[in-house]
Amino acid sequence: MKITRTDVEHVATLARLELAEDEKDRFTGQLDAILAYVEKLNELDTDGIIPTSHAVPVENAFREDEVRLSIGVENALANAPDRVEGFFRVPRVIE
Repeated sequence: MKITRTDVEHVATLARLELAEDEKDRFTGQLDAILAYVEKLNELDTDGIIPTSHAVPVENAFREDEVRLSIGVENALANAPDRVEGFFRVPRVIE
């Protein structure tokens, strides 16, 4: 697949990028080289190879869920600089 300057300009427009003339030429060559390499990879025989999402097996490292008591409102608000009726008071962010 050959990348043209028009393709680069189209992608730049979609990405809302302004490219200088020399950048368009440079990116055309670079993107064409990348796609040529991907095409070379497509020549590999992958029959019998199981698709994977990771190079090594990944296991969930999370602990099991268990029910616990919460710390309570008073403990949660113990160090709050400002509180009102069991809630944190924070500066208004919407005017």
